[in-house]
Amino acid sequence: MERLLQTIKIAINEKIYLKDPESSDLGKRIIEHSILMIDDMGFESFTFKKLGIKIGSNESSIYRYFENKHKLLVYLTSWYWGWLEYQLVFATNSISDPKEKLTQAINIVTRTIVEDNAYSHINEVLLNKIVINESSKSFLTKEVDEENKDGYFVIYKRMVTRLEEMINAVNAKYIYPSSLASSILEGSLHQHFLKDHFQTLTNCDEENTPSKFMLDLVFKTIDQ
Repeated sequence: MERLLQTIKIAINEKIYLKDPESSDLGKRIIEHSILMIDDMGFESFTFKKLGIKIGSNESSIYRYFENKHKLLVYLTSWYWGWLEYQLVFATNSISDPKEKLTQAINIVTRTIVEDNAYSHINEVLLNKIVINESSKSFLTKEVDEENKDGYFVIYKRMVTRLEEMINAVNAKYIYPSSLASSILEGSLHQHFLKDHFQTLTNCDEENTPSKFMLDLVFKTIDQ
């Protein structure tokens, strides 16, 4: 899969950026170091001025790629879900049994991420931490409805639809497949956050992983 992913470009909505960061070395450095810095200092403390100093470039050059840091965060989260979507499709495409297919899909979207080295300028482990800690800030805004109309969140929504279809394939009579599918994605992020920061609020740990919890929850729910 790693060799195949190296040949694939994650397609991000062009309205999110002013210039495709994948089109130049500077753009890739912007993505690489923004991930490192947001993970280190948090999204609130992160600024384009600090990023410019870090990469040795004018702040104005960063604004040629992204209108603001909100758009950058939307780009990063969209890239993450696109990257995860490719893994889900490759891993489940040849599986015919609906339960086995859904099981594999849940494992992929809820597991602890390891770096795959397919994209040298993107640390997937740190990006996963950013998605866990910061992704809600990409859509909990006044502009969310307009950005949704413009397709900013299309990859994330496509992931929900894929899971919804797999749930329907297991139990077509279950009446909340979309709600359950979105809960798998958001719920697993929340459990990873609790596991790392509020251990008394979750039973998930290194042994009882968020993946195991989600598998138990989903199949006990739809097998009724």
